[in-house]
Amino acid sequence: MGRTVVELFYDVVSPYSWLGFEVLCRYRHIWNIDLRFRPAFLGGIMQETGNKPPAMLPKRGEYMLKDMKRMAKYYQVPIQVSGDDFKRIFGTSTLGAMRFLTAIDMTQPRHLETVSREFWTRFWSQHEDISEPDSIVAVARQAGLSSEVTQKLLEMISSPAVKNRLRETTTEAIKYGAFGMPAVVAHYNGEPHLFFGSDRVELLGSIIGEKWVGPVPSVPSAKM
Repeated sequence: MGRTVVELFYDVVSPYSWLGFEVLCRYRHIWNIDLRFRPAFLGGIMQETGNKPPAMLPKRGEYMLKDMKRMAKYYQVPIQVSGDDFKRIFGTSTLGAMRFLTAIDMTQPRHLETVSREFWTRFWSQHEDISEPDSIVAVARQAGLSSEVTQKLLEMISSPAVKNRLRETTTEAIKYGAFGMPAVVAHYNGEPHLFFGSDRVELLGSIIGEKWVGPVPSVPSAKM
């Protein structure tokens, strides 16, 4: 039997997307899956579906701060959150970053995983900007891209081809039923199965007949 194609629709503004991304990256070597990264635009999904960021509801925002700290520890992903992050998120557009990742996906796909991770690290671990061109250049440099390649990718951001690809990927996620991120779509038994959130990987495994062995499968869980 062939490998199950698992698509991960994500935006680097979403910390839950980072959790889902890292866990799926760990499991692709354990489960019989073909993991495909699908950079999309969360703002477009929210607008199209009428969804609102969790922090728009103060009580939910309070909970999310605590939840994210617990999740970061449990998943062993270096997310650092504080109350100021909500203002930061609302004041940041990731359209440029997601177009940059789309351009990488179209021309340098082998770098997509590394550059995506660097965007999350810069925004969620180092609390630095990811919307300005200089910030995008810094991310690319950190990920090991040459300045020539980075320059070409930056020029592609404003091209119709990249804009259309990002729009198409975002629309595709919505067609699968996505209303937020991460949106994980497993193509199993001839049909797509949508899973929302980073905490549904265990459920994904049960649907495709794979065993969940915790968020960090390669490291034996230490006793607390």
